[in-house]
Amino acid sequence: MHVVVVGCGRVGSELAVSLEDKGHSVAIIDKNAKSFKRLPDSWSGRKIVGFGFDRDHLEEAGITSASALAAVTSGDNSNILTARIARENYSIPSVVARIYDPRRAAIYQRLGIPTVATVTWTTDQVLRRLLPDLPGIEWVDPSGQLCLVERTMPSIWAGKSYGVLEENQFSRIASLSRAGIPRLYTPSLVGQEGDILHVVIPSKYLDQLDKMISECPSVTSFKGPSVNK
Repeated sequence: MHVVVVGCGRVGSELAVSLEDKGHSVAIIDKNAKSFKRLPDSWSGRKIVGFGFDRDHLEEAGITSASALAAVTSGDNSNILTARIARENYSIPSVVARIYDPRRAAIYQRLGIPTVATVTWTTDQVLRRLLPDLPGIEWVDPSGQLCLVERTMPSIWAGKSYGVLEENQFSRIASLSRAGIPRLYTPSLVGQEGDILHVVIPSKYLDQLDKMISECPSVTSFKGPSVNK
């Protein structure tokens, strides 16, 4: 497919090279021609000096035949404006905008504009390296409301069903790793010592999840709002 990348900084240039290596045609837009020096001499895509929110520049980059656009400049406003033009004016099915301000990212995500919140991702990665004993959070959505967490199950769960963790209807077990082998979770699986679960759960319920894991309850005491509300 054809992809338009807006911004030829470290992220944009690496993205453009990676996309071409995967067999896609790529055009990259940047306001500064010197930025294209980040691309290797072997890169064969189109280079357009201009702005991602300028329709003439977008059309020069082949936006009318593109299947995807990534706005990864250093400016949040420019990236969002570019993403909106691509989505609303050219009906590009796959659009993503790089956003530094996580509060903005949450707002635009609710408006249906996929975003990558750089600050949120970087903070999480730094914390996980500074505090290796911190309970694993693998992924957080841009609004911070939903996350995917990794939990090593204590030995008290051996021989017991993990289904109790899903009875509340607000957490879902996505996968289980046992002896280094990952598998999709099914209700028929019972615990073994050393199991690692990946659980999708609203962030506000993380404390309750950890409490349940440490206590191994036979009946869930995990309370949340009614799913019918």
